[in-house]
Amino acid sequence: MPFQNASTVTSTSTAGPSWRGVLASIDIGSNSFRLEIGQITRGRYRRIDYLKDTVRLGAGLDADGLLSEEAALRGLACLARFRTRLAGIPAKQLRAVATQTLREATNRNAFLARASETLGHPVEVISGREEARLIYKGVARLQPSDRQRLVVDIGGRSTEMIIGVGATPLQAESFRIGSVSLSMQYFADGCFTAERFQAAQIAAGAELEEALAQFSHQHWVEALGSSGTAGAVSQLLAASGITDGAITPEGLQWCIQECIRAGHQDALKLPGLKPERRAVLGGGLAILSTLAAQFGISALQPARGALRQGVIFDLEERLAADRDPTHHDLRDDTVVDLQQRFRIDVAQARRVQEVAGQLHRQVQPRATLDHQRELGWAAALHEIGMMVSHHDHHRHSAYLIGHVDAPGFSQNQQRRLADLVLGHRGGLRKIDVALADPVLAQQVLALRLAVLLCHARSAPEQPLPSLSTDGRQVRLGFTADWAREHPRTLHLLQGEVEAWAKVSAVRLQTVQTG
Repeated sequence: MPFQNASTVTSTSTAGPSWRGVLASIDIGSNSFRLEIGQITRGRYRRIDYLKDTVRLGAGLDADGLLSEEAALRGLACLARFRTRLAGIPAKQLRAVATQTLREATNRNAFLARASETLGHPVEVISGREEARLIYKGVARLQPSDRQRLVVDIGGRSTEMIIGVGATPLQAESFRIGSVSLSMQYFADGCFTAERFQAAQIAAGAELEEALAQFSHQHWVEALGSSGTAGAVSQLLAASGITDGAITPEGLQWCIQECIRAGHQDALKLPGLKPERRAVLGGGLAILSTLAAQFGISALQPARGALRQGVIFDLEERLAADRDPTHHDLRDDTVVDLQQRFRIDVAQARRVQEVAGQLHRQVQPRATLDHQRELGWAAALHEIGMMVSHHDHHRHSAYLIGHVDAPGFSQNQQRRLADLVLGHRGGLRKIDVALADPVLAQQVLALRLAVLLCHARSAPEQPLPSLSTDGRQVRLGFTADWAREHPRTLHLLQGEVEAWAKVSAVRLQTVQTG
């Protein structure tokens, strides 16, 4: 399937030094895959390239949530072409995110492994609320306003709604209904009838009804439509002379009547309607008309920003935080918020953070900043489950971290933190699969030893026992004087050696020095 290259400043290959200052994002959507390449100079965004493939990944989900091999191969072929365009880009300057289809797919891990290998870069699945946050970030940056407004993004299998002011989202939700899923359910054979549109609108209304109070017209003064569906309908209405591009209830009714008059998607001959949009137009119109009716939207204006730009702006903030620790990183704010919400003993968390960091640097002196920060976040939240129960609190902690809304984090990152926290105490076989990753195994070791050394809920005496490693073999060294002065800690360390002996990831041994 060839690329659609839209609004491209340049489509020539960028390689080597010319990637300096350039950021890229990949939006692995349910209908389309999109690659955005841009540059931010003195706060101003300039698009360098934009590539889009209509992959219809969401059409490949069966009733059991399995992603078909045919759909997977379409997606992988697109990512291979994206990789060619991105040849030479530094890994830290690219972020690839996946949305609703891979949130739903029961075999998503298998696809993600293949996708990451094909792209040569990790692919992250983001939650619906995180997707909404990033959509709003893209819109707010490219179309700034101080007015309170509603932003709607209708994707292939989900619809995001956000109310915000300026750069701040106030309410953000994601609903499991989109142009692909609704079209497959009510217009799968391409036929349009009044009865089918009515049934599709009822289904959309039922899904969106819970948001009536939260997103009612009293909370916003203008409405914007982001990304594919809103953009396609806006172009159709403008090209047909129905509106100036604003999506109005009257314009939507005209579109629906034109579909019914044509009878079938193949017979639609509307100006501005791209061929690849015909198969999902019915579902998109049903959702838009339902939104207009239920939320009192008299005019939905097309927005300039979308998820892909929001990912780039978020990546810009992360890189700035990496260069300057005092710079804002939303994930740090999220961790602090979770500590407060779940009444974590912050002093103990800081002690464990500090000790874990010291130990980790001894076994992983060249650890990436991302891996150092992961360990810090896990240490900061390792007791979050205490709010539920002291018994087996590490299991409660892992569940909460894996499932809580955590702005700035992808679902992949939350699962990794959950594995770290689940493994911070008790037997290790419960995370045996995760320990196959040697980086994570060293993080778990550092966290477990830090928790053990801080078990009295006070800062351990310095110097700490030392760690050295030779592959899978890790030696924990301490002096005879330290052993005499810390018999209880030594007892716990002997239990730790036994715990690691039951898994193959690391072989831990204690060594008396000096």
